Amino acid sequence: LFLKENRAKLDFIVSTHSIVSLTKNDNLSQILKSVNSDSWTLTDIGIIDENGDHLAYVGPYDLIDKNYSNTLWFKEVMEKGSYTSDMFMGFRKEPHFVMAVIKKENKRRWILRATVNTDSFCSLVEDVRIGRTGEVYILNSQGIYQTSPGSGGKIMMQAPAFEGDIHDGLEFRFLEAFDKDEKTRKKIVCETWLKDPKWLLVVSVDEKELFVEVGHANRATLVSLHFSALMILVVTIFITRHMIFVIKKRDFEVEGMNNQLMEAGKLASIGELSAGVAHEINNPLAIIMTERQLLLDAEKRTAITDETLGEQFIDSLNQIGTQVLRCKHITRNLLKFARRTRSVIETVDINRFLIEVITLMEREARSDGIEFTSSLDDSLPPILSDPSQLQQVFLNFINNAIDAHKDKGHGMITLSTCLSTDNKGIDITVEDTGSGIKTKDIGKIFDPFFTTKSVGQGTGLGLSICYSIVKQLGGTIQIQSEMGKGTVFTLTFPFEPPGDLMKHG
Repeated sequence: LFLKENRAKLDFIVSTHSIVSLTKNDNLSQILKSVNSDSWTLTDIGIIDENGDHLAYVGPYDLIDKNYSNTLWFKEVMEKGSYTSDMFMGFRKEPHFVMAVIKKENKRRWILRATVNTDSFCSLVEDVRIGRTGEVYILNSQGIYQTSPGSGGKIMMQAPAFEGDIHDGLEFRFLEAFDKDEKTRKKIVCETWLKDPKWLLVVSVDEKELFVEVGHANRATLVSLHFSALMILVVTIFITRHMIFVIKKRDFEVEGMNNQLMEAGKLASIGELSAGVAHEINNPLAIIMTERQLLLDAEKRTAITDETLGEQFIDSLNQIGTQVLRCKHITRNLLKFARRTRSVIETVDINRFLIEVITLMEREARSDGIEFTSSLDDSLPPILSDPSQLQQVFLNFINNAIDAHKDKGHGMITLSTCLSTDNKGIDITVEDTGSGIKTKDIGKIFDPFFTTKSVGQGTGLGLSICYSIVKQLGGTIQIQSEMGKGTVFTLTFPFEPPGDLMKHG
């Protein structure tokens, strides 16, 4: 259990951390401190690259400049992926053993190596008492002591009378040994092989004591029960922490879903309000336009004799017409935002579609000193989508890109296509060299009625409508922007839209 628990700690560290986070600042020190918070089980931790050099190290020894490429444990872990070594001396010139696991990250392999605290491990075995003469120790597959036996011998010495037969389960045998006074003692030895690492756990006791002093067996049972209770406590703590982690994770996911539902509810409410406002405004606008036309007709029948007054009269009516058209444009955008038009799903060659959009907008862009460039992947397959809604999306993005160059008077807009990273759709990038978007505004540009343009220059509904269309078609939008250098919008569309659109489209 001790070995498995420490192996699990290393596996957990490599599965939840990248090499960047482990080698950054004091992260490794914090991890070692956290691992040893309950008991001091690890002496040091090191991050080692595939060439055997330290990338990071925390511990009491000066090992950061050591190379391990020629050591046995390094070769074993590179071959097997994880390894627990036998006791060895190494660079620190004292008996110890290490646990190491390897991780492959971005085509790069690196090793997390930890030195198990020798005293802590040895005490776990050597402190077990079976009567007065009983002793417990561990040998490796060559018969080398991994812990010190009580009757003599030290770690990394060769054990006498070692047979080395590997077997399953428990095996009992009688052994004759000599004590410090060179007297023969008969011992009963019980052995079992551990699986990982391949160590032999040995329990021996004097035959005389075992059969004569039965009371010692009761004490041994009591020690075993306490040890088992301790292990149960350790496992219970580990499982409880894991359950708490799972519960917190699920609570976080539920909170995210609730936020999405609240956002959808807000958008629905704004949509209903927008539709009502648009209809209410359109009626008086129509009356204003009718009255304006009547005034124009009346002016033609009865000319105003005062030339200055006549010019002011015509200018005022023209201004009324201009502002009414502007109001109609606003209400039309409100209705577009509020209504969900039925999608017509067709096969779309996205490259040809974008070329048509560029051709449509090129003249307007050129008049503002802006050039179009494209980088289209000819190997892309067609997608199933709604071409009319796609046109609305890309015309809006390109118009915004043109507007972003107003202060510069020149620039470039680049459209590119490629296969998405998950190979389940396509990525379309609209990149401009305009003024860019402030960092604090990036998270709000898709909100209804939010605009970075001057007063009277935009309604703040264009990108919100585009966002709704892209989501409806099963796509996503990502933004990268830097003030003064430009903005990049990356739109990802699946090869097929969501199932409900396929049924109704």
